[in-house]
Parts: sequence; C-alpha cells; structure tokens
Amino acid sequence: MKSIHLSTRRLRLASGLVLLFYVLTHLSNHALGLASLAAAEAGRLVFTAFWRNPVVTVLFYGSILLHFALALAAVYERRSLMMTLTELLRVVLGFLVPFLLAAHFTQTRLVHELYAVDDTYRRNVSLMWFNDYSSWQLTLVTVAWLHGCLGIHFAFRHRAEYRRWQTTFVVAATLLAVLAATGYLSMARELASQPLYVDAINMRQVGVLQATADWIAWSSLGLLLATLLARWLRNAWARRRQGMVRIRYPGRTVEVPRGWSVLEASRANGIPHLSVCGGRARCSTCRIDVQARPGDLPPPQGDELRTLNRIGALPSVRLACQLRPTGDVQVRPLLSVKTAERAFEPLGSAMEREVVVLFADLRRWTGLSEEHLPFDLVYVLDRYFEVVGDAVREAGGIPNQFIGDSVMALFGIDTDLATAARQALAAAASVEQRMEALNETMQHEFGRRLDFGIGIHAGMAAVGTVDYRDAHADGGGRRGEHRQPPAGTHQALRRAPGGVGGRAAARRPQPRRPGAARHRRARPARPAHGLCAAGNPARVQRGRHGNGLAACAAQAPSLTAVPVRSS
Repeated sequence: MKSIHLSTRRLRLASGLVLLFYVLTHLSNHALGLASLAAAEAGRLVFTAFWRNPVVTVLFYGSILLHFALALAAVYERRSLMMTLTELLRVVLGFLVPFLLAAHFTQTRLVHELYAVDDTYRRNVSLMWFNDYSSWQLTLVTVAWLHGCLGIHFAFRHRAEYRRWQTTFVVAATLLAVLAATGYLSMARELASQPLYVDAINMRQVGVLQATADWIAWSSLGLLLATLLARWLRNAWARRRQGMVRIRYPGRTVEVPRGWSVLEASRANGIPHLSVCGGRARCSTCRIDVQARPGDLPPPQGDELRTLNRIGALPSVRLACQLRPTGDVQVRPLLSVKTAERAFEPLGSAMEREVVVLFADLRRWTGLSEEHLPFDLVYVLDRYFEVVGDAVREAGGIPNQFIGDSVMALFGIDTDLATAARQALAAAASVEQRMEALNETMQHEFGRRLDFGIGIHAGMAAVGTVDYRDAHADGGGRRGEHRQPPAGTHQALRRAPGGVGGRAAARRPQPRRPGAARHRRARPARPAHGLCAAGNPARVQRGRHGNGLAACAAQAPSLTAVPVRSS
C-alpha cells in the first residue's frame, strides 16, 4: 500500500511539473509583448513548435487528464476535508482551472486543429480585448500560475534547497506574472491603433467551439460533484455496514466509521492534534496513549512499528496517523498543540536535511564543581564555551546549544554533507589545540587541567524554529532556531570510547541490545572510516596520546564521502 501511495504522489507531482512548465513558457511568451507584438509572435512560433510536437502533445494532454484524475482521487480518498486555508486555496484554484481554461482552449488549439485557423497573437489578443474577455484571461493566468506555485511549495517546503531559494522563487514567480500581464496589455494597446481584426470562422463554427467549451467546463464540474457525492456515499455506507467506533479524548467523545485512523477522527471533528510529517509515520508527534479492550487494537506494523521502536515507546503508545481501532478506545495525545488550525499544518520552518553534529563536554566536571566556588566555575565555563564556540564558528558551524558543561554544534545547515564533515573535523582539531592553551591557564590558576570529550555524528535531522512569544532559544546561533539531532546522536556521544585528555571520537551510534530498550535491532558498531576517505582512511584513536584527529583533519580537504548514517 505504501508503494502505491508513493507512486500516486509522484505521478501527481510529475504531471503537475509538466503543466507548470507549460504555463511558465506561456507566460514568458506573453512577457515578450512588452517589446512588441512582433517579438511575442516570434516567441509564439518557438512555443507552438515545441508544444504542438506530436510527442509533446501526448505528454501535455496526458498530464492534464492524469493530474485531474489524481486530484479527484485525492479528494475521494480523504477521510476529512478539514485542511489549512493555504491547502484549501490550492485545491480550489486547481479545480477552477478546467472551468476557466475551456474557452481559451477552444479558441486556440482546437480552432487551429479543426478549422486550420492560425491562432496568432493578433487574432487572440484582438478577440479577447475587443470582446471584453481580458479579465477572464487574466484570471485564468493568475489562477493557474498560483495553483502551480502552491503545488511546488507543498511538494518541496521541507527541502533545505527549496527553503534556501524560497524568497527568490516567490519574487521570480510574481515578477513573471506581472510581466506577462503587462505584456498582454502592451500588445492590446498596440493592436488598438491597427485595423480591426475580422475572424475567419463562421457562426456555425463559433457555435461548435462554444458548445465544446461548455461541455469541458460543465463536465469537469460534474466530475468534481460526482466525486464528492461518491465520497459521501462511501462514508455513509461505512457507517452503516462497518459500524462506528467511539473514540474518547480528554473532555470529548466522537464517533467515526470503523477503519478511520485516530488522526483522521481528530481532523474530521476539529480536535487539535499535532502531526508534523502530515500523517506519514515519519515522525512521532501524533503519538497517543491508548486504553482499549484486548482485540480492539491492531498491532503496530511497518512504519509505525519502526518509529515506535526508534523512540523506545511504551506498549500503550501508538501513532494516531496509523492506528485504526476496531472497537471503542480512549486516547490521550502526548504532544499538545494550542489550536486545531496549527495542528493540521506542519511546523512552518521545519525541514529535513543531512547535517553533522558535534558534541563537546567536560569530563569529571562534577568533581571539579565540588572543589571550587560558584563564580570560579562560571569563569571556567565561560572560557571553555568561548574556546568551543569560536572554533566552531571559524570552521563554519553553528554553536547551537550550551547546556551545563556541554556544547552542541551543527554543520551542514547551508552546505553539503561532505563539506560539513570537513568543517566538523577542523573544528574538533581546533578545539583540541585551543584547549591545550586553555589548560596551561587552568593548571596555573586552579591547579588542574580540563579533560573533555568530543563526539561527531552525521545523519538526517529535522531543522526547525521554536519559540515562546517574545522568548526564544538562542544557543549562540541564529535567533530562535532549534535543531533535533540525528537519531542515535546522544547514544554515539555516550558510547564514544575516546575523549579522555581531549581526544575526540567519531563513531557510528551503537543501538542497545534487544530487550534493553525498544530501539532498532542491534548491529555491531563500526568506526566511521568514511569520515576520512583520502588514501588510507584514518581512524580517530582512543586514549590520551592518540593523534588520529589531527591526521583526519589534515586529510579533510581531500574528503570524498561521508557514509555515516543513523542506525
């Protein structure tokens, strides 16, 4: 079922990209009208030569039919029509396109194919301008372009590359739409000074084109209404034949047809329920504590089971997006959210990307803190944080969190993973060198040196922004930014064999043995040889006298791969 779902989404995205490219080239052609009508006409010849090629024609009209059919299927499959205003706008604009496009299609491509009429800019702009059809045409352009841009946003909003270029994308999309509209108006003004255009088709042919446009418009509307009716009948049939289940939330009880997920029940009834990944079992933010009779809960499987094992969930914890109870249940969402509207929308700034995380902490800090005055300890921590923070920043990373005697730094927010690994290794080597100098001072002033450890981990992370009103988490990095480190990072740090005397360890995370906690199946940990892939891979050494980190950092410029991933 998962593979079918993914294929459907990819088909919808692929067909949408074809249609968006068509609109992009069409608007670009309109924009040439700012130069002159002749320039736009020259561009039209190129445009039609490409899009009216037989192969491209099949691809284009096939994409139209496929995209519309998949949109109807998506509406039918939705258990609830509750959605954010932005998503609702995208859906409404998408279903408006066929209704608005019908007349334009018949007066351009269809009149050319049926009656061999050359649909030049002179003909099309004249007919639209002098028949008060301009507002309809401009509305069509706006609706189609905005729907396509929103589709791009929803498809790629969690990608780091898209987030980096989002502002540029919005500005470029807006500019192109404005240029296309002004190009059309410029051509209309140029045609106003020329003799009135007389169309070559007769009234009977006009009637055929109008009837075809009406059929396309009302057929698309009829298919949408039929889909909504079929969806309503399906839900009514499910209530009647499959029965209802009662879901008790804190302070409220709802009834939904058997077969609905708990998250679908929450959304259908306007109950706030957080779901960052959109209900695809890629996170655990929708998790709930469930109380039910034996046999009323299907056991967790597939993605849900992997996610629950990964977070070490208790037996009573399930994912609301995957749990479809067969009997009455009592649930309690474990992560709270203030409003239903925010619950339906993934975190605005959240995105997934591969990053490198560096942890540095002081060893035997508890013993040191028991022997010295509080203000002396503040002085020591300040000097230590300055050493680590400066080394991280100079290497290109972000010192993200300063907690107790530990520092977490991130690399790769604005770079690729290989570059981030080089930066992290360079930062670790710099910390080691700076700590040598700091320890000279510590030995003189406090009679002891500071022992520390460094752990480096690479993998997929969720990068987001969290705050509370005017307060924000600021770990020396960007305002209000919070990063969830890759899975296994903390285990990697705790189990890192090096660190004594400032030696770093870069290791794969080592999952716990079966039975110790509900983690993934344990596998033997392997050293991260891939962190140094130039010549013979260097391995970070254990112990006080190892120099593996320096060797690894020296090879960093020739790094070619970083195969470290979360377990």
